[in-house]
Amino acid sequence: MSEQMTMGDWYLAQTKANSHLIAERHLTRQGFDVFLPMTRVTQRRGPRFVSRQRPLFPGYLFVREAPGSAPPSAIGHTIGVLRRVVVAGRPARVPDDLVKALRAFCVGDEPPDTPANDLPVGSRVRIAHGPFADFIARVERAHPDGRVAVLLEVAGQHHRLKLDRTQLGLKPE
Repeated sequence: MSEQMTMGDWYLAQTKANSHLIAERHLTRQGFDVFLPMTRVTQRRGPRFVSRQRPLFPGYLFVREAPGSAPPSAIGHTIGVLRRVVVAGRPARVPDDLVKALRAFCVGDEPPDTPANDLPVGSRVRIAHGPFADFIARVERAHPDGRVAVLLEVAGQHHRLKLDRTQLGLKPE
């Protein structure tokens, strides 16, 4: 494989199955800049909803050579890394603008899909997905786990529902 990585450019590395955190840790220890974009996935486990962080691109992470880092050939020999991604015999370069956009999407330590507390109590929202799609509800409370408690009026009675934040559409005007 060619050693033609350019200082400051981002490249892709493929990780071994479920070894993204190990690869990130070992590449960082070798002095490389590493970016592992994460997303939050909420799943139902019995009666509860559980949120977990998962890689946005499972099996891949972004690597950039930094001053004082190990040589680029070390990337493919790092614990947790399967190989550098190459195209036509050269490491696959990732545009800096794409990495910047992904970093903006994954602001700070909070991955995307973390509910913003932009739904004040009493505001009206449209349910976008699920069996109550297109119904209008009133926000009762936003929970830190990504769910929102809403009151839904059906046939003259109020029903309390706990919905995932992603099930709610924009506020009706």
